[in-house]
Amino acid sequence: MSLISVAEALDHVFDLLSPVDTETVPLAQAAGRILAEPVIARRDQPPFPSSAMDGYAVRAEEVAPGQSFTVIGEAAAGSRFDGAVTAGQAVRIFTGAPVPDGADRIIIQEDVTRDGDRITLGDSLDAAHYIRPQGTDFPAGLTLPENRRIGPNELALAAAMNAPTLTVRRRPVVALMATGDELVMPGEAPGPDQIIASNIFALKAILEAAGAVVRMLPIARDRADSLRAGFQRSQGADLMVTTGGASVGDHDLVGQVAAELGMERSFYKVAMRPGMPLMAGRVLGRPMVGLPGIPGSAIVCDRAPRTLHARSSQRGRRPRP
Repeated sequence: MSLISVAEALDHVFDLLSPVDTETVPLAQAAGRILAEPVIARRDQPPFPSSAMDGYAVRAEEVAPGQSFTVIGEAAAGSRFDGAVTAGQAVRIFTGAPVPDGADRIIIQEDVTRDGDRITLGDSLDAAHYIRPQGTDFPAGLTLPENRRIGPNELALAAAMNAPTLTVRRRPVVALMATGDELVMPGEAPGPDQIIASNIFALKAILEAAGAVVRMLPIARDRADSLRAGFQRSQGADLMVTTGGASVGDHDLVGQVAAELGMERSFYKVAMRPGMPLMAGRVLGRPMVGLPGIPGSAIVCDRAPRTLHARSSQRGRRPRP
């Protein structure tokens, strides 16, 4: 059987997969998930012109060095001033507060001298108006699109859009099974010819970092009955990943048992080293990927698609999501 390229292998693997269904989760639990439905802002943010500094709200046309104003009230974040600013008047205002009607400039408090309910502007005034217009952050109708991973920025934006829940893709369940008579789990006493299973822990971490829920199955021994039992234990998973037993030795039985279970093989062997004895297909109604057993080879097989994506992106090609 001829070897296929890493890019071809990746295409075959993606052809085996289907999007998982969706679920609605609280915003606080949505980090790292894939957004399945867009989030649409139903109002401007901020929903009113707001002060960008602590100071005094006045009419811009009256501002001049030495000018005096009468303070008629106060506006704070979450507590607007109910009234309007007219000639010769000012409202004490704090950062984030709604700008009162009639005012269109904030004089920062550093440029003001106050005596009771009177303020006097200094000789050297900051020229900025310090008002954040309505909708500065985003306007009503802004859409946070689907099919993107939710990170800190997306969470903050969705919260500001007043979305308490998000519809996301369910975390895919991956059944992970190491194979081989030579393996024991960490903490067990290995025999004189055995080694400690290690690659499944690296693979578990990689899969979980990508958003999967990983079910670690018991180590399957190099016997057909043990491997068949392992495949049966993967029921309910969206994907099965095996390590070891993927080559052509007398004790490499993963492919043989998968075939006996009706595997529809997509490919076997990829043109890369390490990691050539890589297989993929569909077994018992679910996708299956068989990785080599050597830890370095297994991890390279996982990392290769990421490297390919990065290089494709640098060449201007759109990588797969």
